[in-house]
Amino acid sequence: MKRFLGSIVVGIGLVALVGVAVAQMGGGPGRGMGRGMGPGMMGGSTGCPGLETTTATQITEEKAKELAQQYADKYLAGFTVDKVLPFTGMHHSMYSVELKNGAGDVRTLHINPFGNVMPFGGPWQRRS
Repeated sequence: MKRFLGSIVVGIGLVALVGVAVAQMGGGPGRGMGRGMGPGMMGGSTGCPGLETTTATQITEEKAKELAQQYADKYLAGFTVDKVLPFTGMHHSMYSVELKNGAGDVRTLHINPFGNVMPFGGPWQRRS
């Protein structure tokens, strides 16, 4: 009987230690927010590189169209810019650009506020 009770006490102790360790590492509610990024934070450091001191100017819709066409000329032969759709993300304007070729295939690019062009979606084709 003593051996059985001793095993239960040791098991409970281990569970308690694991619970304390998880709590100290940030487990539980709000786990993914990281240190210093709580919901009550107003201003100051966000812990995200580039958000605190953004000095680069944002690109315009015309510049986004030009960058998308340059990308298409280099990587997607026969595609031309069909639509430029602005949207806002992380307090900046970004652009989703649809490219189309003569066969009706459509490709989508995302252009961030600083002019980086990123293909969106997989290598499969979408017909309009």
